[in-house]
Amino acid sequence: MATVTTSIHDSFNAFRADLDDYNDRRERLIKASRDITNLSKKTIFLLHRIAQGDVGETVSEAELSKKAAQQGYEKLREIQEHYAKLRPELEGDKFWRYQRQVSPGLQEYIEALSFAHYLDHGSLITYEEVQRTLMDPHGVEYFPLPVSDYLLGLSDLTGELMRFAISSIARRGGRKKANQVCAFVRGCKADFERMTPYIRELSKKQAVTAQSLEKIEDAAYAIVVRSSEYDLPPDMLDDIVAQSVSNYNTYGHETRQAGGHRRRGGESDDEDD
Repeated sequence: MATVTTSIHDSFNAFRADLDDYNDRRERLIKASRDITNLSKKTIFLLHRIAQGDVGETVSEAELSKKAAQQGYEKLREIQEHYAKLRPELEGDKFWRYQRQVSPGLQEYIEALSFAHYLDHGSLITYEEVQRTLMDPHGVEYFPLPVSDYLLGLSDLTGELMRFAISSIARRGGRKKANQVCAFVRGCKADFERMTPYIRELSKKQAVTAQSLEKIEDAAYAIVVRSSEYDLPPDMLDDIVAQSVSNYNTYGHETRQAGGHRRRGGESDDEDD
């Protein structure tokens, strides 16, 4: 009888040790994911700040974007070092067991990486390129990159591109860049739409992408209308555009109601048409 009791105690001690290990590892991964999320957000802020710097005779917009991307890559290496340290925690099938804890930081990292890549190349980063950033020097993966996290991270990119586009409109020569970003986001939305039946949460992010695209289109439309009202040299027109965008951001941009009717900021919901 004593032998049976001892065996039961040993079994429960093993279960307890396994549960303790699971919970401890889970907490470590949650903390690491939060740290990675914070670093990714700082990288995105850095990319915006540098890419939106002053364009002059000696510095072009393309050069600013390249400079932003290079500094962004340096910042992203800190995150890649974090993932390298997490490799022992995620060996074998452990990654899939703890994927829910890893995903938030991973998606934020992909968002920052894809934004830097867009500023550098003007294109969408591929799945293989993202996976290569999560490998050791010998080409061994820290963990397999889930397609769902890759697509959800890219979907978040459209929000940053919306901010980049609207801020670019107000800069000299930035209207062309804003139109390029608008076309790019429109293409992303159309391509991602085909994946929504297969990727959980993607449909919600697609709704946010649609809102971001609408904001870019509304800003671009407002600028075209304002520009058509004046026959002025490009430099003076840029100043007027900058003022128009300032008004757009603060007061005058249109919002779309649930029924599809647009109203301008400042109009009351209960006003008669």
